[in-house]
Amino acid sequence: MAWRNHSAITEFILAGLSDDPHVQALLFVLFLGIYLLTMMGNLMMLLVIKTDSRLHTPMYFFLSNLSFLDLCFSSVTVPKLLKDLLSEKKTISVEGCLAQVFFVFITAGTEAFLLSVMAYDRYAAICHPLLYGQLMSSQLCVGLVLISWGLASLNSVVIVLLAINLDFCEAQTIHHYTCELPSLFPLSCSDISINIDILICSTLLHGLGTFLPIFFSYARIVSTILSISSTSGRSKAFSTCSSHLIAVILFFGSGLIRYLMPTSGSSLDLLSSLQYSAVTPLLNPLIYSLKNKEVKVAVRRTLGKYLRYFR
Repeated sequence: MAWRNHSAITEFILAGLSDDPHVQALLFVLFLGIYLLTMMGNLMMLLVIKTDSRLHTPMYFFLSNLSFLDLCFSSVTVPKLLKDLLSEKKTISVEGCLAQVFFVFITAGTEAFLLSVMAYDRYAAICHPLLYGQLMSSQLCVGLVLISWGLASLNSVVIVLLAINLDFCEAQTIHHYTCELPSLFPLSCSDISINIDILICSTLLHGLGTFLPIFFSYARIVSTILSISSTSGRSKAFSTCSSHLIAVILFFGSGLIRYLMPTSGSSLDLLSSLQYSAVTPLLNPLIYSLKNKEVKVAVRRTLGKYLRYFR
């Protein structure tokens, strides 16, 4: 059994973000605020999309799934970070660490696929508006979401198998605030060259497999928008996909930096992880609500309805 390799080590020590108690207290307040705002923002998006019939379209169906994923993704790492910021000893069991690796990959992987699907949705809406209803049927939308979860789950199982087969002998300190595979590799006393190659190949396949459809979708979208004669028409068409484009840049930029750059335990490693696991889930509902008139109107309408109810 692969678990015998972990008999020498039963838990890891997380280095965290800082050793200074005063800095840790400030960071706790900061990330508690970020986490609460993330929960509130994404739950509000789910509530608004669920209750407002005007938002029962493919675009908002995918957006509601993105909000659910952001809730899950943030909850995989931030609560543990908050607990460690208040603890003198920041430890995590080997099993808990591997579970965190799995859930980070499945939530982040599904979000990557979903962002790719959302790019295709924008392509269908802008480039083929008359056929949009046929191209994006409800059955297809549900199927695309299920496929996203399925492919991400398969990739996560492969990644966790890499971690399970590692030997951990003496080194226990993970120079990070959470368990991520690049941070586990330096602790292993076994040969990790094949594991690193598989991780890089997996990241490239996953990244390119989700980013290339986004690239080609936006190439067609830009071509279509430039062919529109009126300035107002071009502005309206671009506004329907600008929020998604910002979300793609934030997520893929930090994720690829983390998993393709060599792990050094530097501030860049921490910042890139914090960007896609804590900050991006907070920003996504803000981006879509602030830059989307339909969402802003629906939020005001939903809040007004509940305020009248409680009066």
